[in-house]
Amino acid sequence: MEKCTIARRRYIKPRENARNLPKINDRIRANQVRLIDQDENMLGVVDKTEGIRLAQEAGLDLVEVSPHSDPPVCRILDFGKYRYEQSKKERANRAKTKTVETKEVRLGRSMKIDPHDVQIRVNQARKFLLEGHKVLIVQNFRGREMMHKERGSVRMKEIIDKLSDVSKVETPPKFAGRRQTMVLGPDKLKIKSYLDSQLAAEKAQQVEIDSQQEDFDS
Repeated sequence: MEKCTIARRRYIKPRENARNLPKINDRIRANQVRLIDQDENMLGVVDKTEGIRLAQEAGLDLVEVSPHSDPPVCRILDFGKYRYEQSKKERANRAKTKTVETKEVRLGRSMKIDPHDVQIRVNQARKFLLEGHKVLIVQNFRGREMMHKERGSVRMKEIIDKLSDVSKVETPPKFAGRRQTMVLGPDKLKIKSYLDSQLAAEKAQQVEIDSQQEDFDS
């Protein structure tokens, strides 16, 4: 018995960059365009062929910059330079847009965690907050610890106080099963003040070190 083989069509992912580029010269579909020349002069509605001719005479391209207008708006410009400038703008916009992540910090598997280890978690949360991230604080309860939930609330309050100089409470402490959680968010004004004070302290320390060095050298 012969096996039936079905040919599978290979899927080719479209090239996003090429698809999003503006149409130029002969690729412009409209027969008439609203034309802006290389000196920013509005020339009004002209035939596409006339626009291409004027662009070629100037050694430039006819570029469709507003395809949804009726007729579409086209400009005479250096397309290579235009793409470079657009790329620069996109990179600048991406750099300005910061993605705020929520980082999770767990306070151990139960309430039985050493205070030193709690402080390590607090320092970790502070680092995340200073980087601009939100922090999800998680406290787990085991066995009979659920009978003393107030201890978890006390611990959460202590953490809020320790991080109050750089954060704000976005989601107050709440229970979900055997977990108590809260979300702290970065407070920009507090963080700026905190960093300024840290810088001032470092400068003062450096001045003290330099003064001691001068006394030693003399």
